[in-house]
Amino acid sequence: MILTTKARYAVMAVIEIAEEKGSQPVSLQAISEKQKISLSYLEQIFARLKKAGIVDSVKGPGGGYTLGKKREEITVADIIRAMGEHVKMTRCSTKEGCVKVSSKCKTHHLWRGLENKIYEYLDSISLTDL
Repeated sequence: MILTTKARYAVMAVIEIAEEKGSQPVSLQAISEKQKISLSYLEQIFARLKKAGIVDSVKGPGGGYTLGKKREEITVADIIRAMGEHVKMTRCSTKEGCVKVSSKCKTHHLWRGLENKIYEYLDSISLTDL
């Protein structure tokens, strides 16, 4: 399965915010230190999360990020999609076909079905579940 560190780190970072008691803003610095993720990488990730409405930013002293929706309304799949990531089981392209041919390989539908099942699973897991 092909899933980048950006998507995995995004999930880890959003969980850090979801675990904060009292919905206090969490700084990227705190997430960076706790999860051992580069601060500049987190800034890129949070720009996408904010654009997707998954997090909100709080300016000023004591600022940081809070969840943009209720915990039960945010799924793991939402976070992955916000990163522009797709869970892929193959090198198949959705438009051109598989590998370097203009037709689909014999197992194309098998792997596409598995990708769909993975998304069904990730869509069924909210931050509340974690």
